[in-house]
Amino acid sequence: MGKFVIRKVKTGIMFNLKAGNGEVIATSEVYNSMESCKSGIASVQKNAPVAAVENQTVPDYATEKHPKFEVYNDKAGEFRFRLKATNGQIIAVSEGYKALAGCMNGVESVKKNAVDAKIEEEKA
Repeated sequence: MGKFVIRKVKTGIMFNLKAGNGEVIATSEVYNSMESCKSGIASVQKNAPVAAVENQTVPDYATEKHPKFEVYNDKAGEFRFRLKATNGQIIAVSEGYKALAGCMNGVESVKKNAVDAKIEEEKA
Protein backbone atom coordinates (compact mmCIF):
# COMPACT_ATOMS: atom_id res chain seq x y z
CA MET A 1 0.00 0.00 0.00
CA GLY A 2 1.26 3.47 -0.86
CA LYS A 3 1.75 6.44 1.39
CA PHE A 4 2.06 10.19 1.12
CA VAL A 5 5.07 11.50 3.01
CA ILE A 6 4.94 15.19 3.87
CA ARG A 7 8.26 16.89 4.46
CA LYS A 8 9.53 20.35 5.19
CA VAL A 9 12.02 21.85 2.75
CA LYS A 10 13.84 25.20 2.88
CA THR A 11 11.14 26.97 0.87
CA GLY A 12 8.01 25.33 2.35
CA ILE A 13 6.26 21.96 2.54
CA MET A 14 5.92 19.24 -0.08
CA PHE A 15 4.89 15.60 -0.39
CA ASN A 16 6.10 12.45 -2.09
CA LEU A 17 3.77 9.59 -2.97
CA LYS A 18 5.61 6.36 -2.31
CA ALA A 19 4.62 2.92 -3.57
CA GLY A 20 4.42 -0.08 -1.23
CA ASN A 21 8.09 -0.84 -1.95
CA GLY A 22 9.15 2.63 -0.76
CA GLU A 23 9.92 3.99 -4.24
CA VAL A 24 8.87 7.60 -4.86
CA ILE A 25 6.34 7.56 -7.70
CA ALA A 26 5.17 11.19 -7.65
CA THR A 27 6.24 14.48 -6.10
CA SER A 28 4.34 17.68 -5.40
CA GLU A 29 5.19 21.31 -5.81
CA VAL A 30 6.37 23.22 -2.74
CA TYR A 31 3.46 24.61 -0.72
CA ASN A 32 3.44 27.55 1.69
CA SER A 33 1.43 25.80 4.40
CA MET A 34 0.62 22.37 5.78
CA GLU A 35 -3.05 23.00 4.98
CA SER A 36 -2.37 23.67 1.28
CA CYS A 37 -0.07 20.63 1.10
CA LYS A 38 -2.83 18.41 2.51
CA SER A 39 -5.27 19.93 -0.01
CA GLY A 40 -2.81 18.93 -2.74
CA ILE A 41 -2.78 15.35 -1.42
CA ALA A 42 -6.60 15.30 -1.39
CA SER A 43 -6.60 16.53 -4.98
CA VAL A 44 -4.23 13.73 -6.06
CA GLN A 45 -6.39 11.16 -4.23
CA LYS A 46 -9.51 12.46 -5.99
CA ASN A 47 -8.11 13.03 -9.49
CA ALA A 48 -5.54 10.25 -10.05
CA PRO A 49 -7.95 7.29 -10.18
CA VAL A 50 -10.18 8.91 -12.82
CA ALA A 51 -7.54 10.77 -14.83
CA ALA A 52 -7.13 9.95 -18.51
CA VAL A 53 -3.65 9.44 -19.96
CA GLU A 54 -2.51 11.85 -22.67
CA ASN A 55 0.59 10.40 -24.34
CA GLN A 56 2.34 13.44 -25.80
CA THR A 57 5.27 11.31 -27.03
CA VAL A 58 3.35 10.07 -30.08
CA PRO A 59 2.53 12.13 -33.18
CA ASP A 60 -1.02 13.50 -33.41
CA TYR A 61 -1.84 12.44 -29.84
CA ALA A 62 -5.42 12.85 -28.65
CA THR A 63 -5.95 15.76 -26.27
CA GLU A 64 -7.71 14.58 -23.11
CA LYS A 65 -9.91 16.52 -20.71
CA HIS A 66 -8.74 17.34 -17.17
CA PRO A 67 -8.04 15.59 -14.89
CA LYS A 68 -5.28 13.87 -16.84
CA PHE A 69 -1.81 12.46 -16.76
CA GLU A 70 0.38 14.09 -19.39
CA VAL A 71 3.17 11.76 -20.52
CA TYR A 72 5.99 13.62 -22.26
CA ASN A 73 9.70 13.63 -23.09
CA ASP A 74 11.90 15.95 -21.05
CA LYS A 75 14.96 17.83 -22.33
CA ALA A 76 17.21 14.89 -21.47
CA GLY A 77 15.05 12.57 -23.61
CA GLU A 78 13.54 10.74 -20.64
CA PHE A 79 9.84 10.02 -20.18
CA ARG A 80 7.96 11.83 -17.42
CA PHE A 81 4.37 12.40 -16.37
CA ARG A 82 2.53 15.21 -14.66
CA LEU A 83 -0.91 14.88 -13.11
CA LYS A 84 -3.21 17.81 -13.75
CA ALA A 85 -6.38 18.43 -11.72
CA THR A 86 -9.76 19.34 -13.19
CA ASN A 87 -8.72 23.02 -13.11
CA GLY A 88 -5.56 22.33 -15.14
CA GLN A 89 -3.17 22.83 -12.20
CA ILE A 90 -0.22 20.43 -11.98
CA ILE A 91 -0.63 18.53 -8.70
CA ALA A 92 2.09 15.87 -9.01
CA VAL A 93 5.06 15.06 -11.24
CA SER A 94 7.24 12.02 -11.80
CA GLU A 95 10.92 11.31 -11.99
CA GLY A 96 12.49 10.62 -15.38
CA TYR A 97 12.11 7.14 -16.88
CA LYS A 98 14.39 5.66 -19.55
CA ALA A 99 11.51 3.75 -21.18
CA LEU A 100 7.91 4.69 -21.96
CA ALA A 101 6.72 1.42 -20.39
CA GLY A 102 8.31 2.39 -17.06
CA CYS A 103 6.61 5.78 -17.17
CA MET A 104 3.22 4.18 -17.93
CA ASN A 105 3.77 1.78 -15.01
CA GLY A 106 4.41 4.86 -12.85
CA VAL A 107 1.08 6.36 -13.93
CA GLU A 108 -0.74 3.12 -13.07
CA SER A 109 1.06 2.96 -9.73
CA VAL A 110 -0.09 6.50 -8.85
CA LYS A 111 -3.68 5.65 -9.87
CA LYS A 112 -3.60 2.55 -7.67
CA ASN A 113 -1.63 3.83 -4.67
CA ALA A 114 -3.05 7.35 -4.25
CA VAL A 115 -6.60 6.35 -3.35
CA ASP A 116 -6.12 4.81 0.08
CA ALA A 117 -2.56 5.88 0.82
CA LYS A 118 -1.76 6.82 4.41
CA ILE A 119 -0.46 10.30 5.11
CA GLU A 120 2.67 10.63 7.22
CA GLU A 121 4.87 13.54 8.22
CA GLU A 122 8.57 12.92 7.85
CA LYS A 123 10.49 13.22 11.09
CA ALA A 124 13.10 15.97 11.00
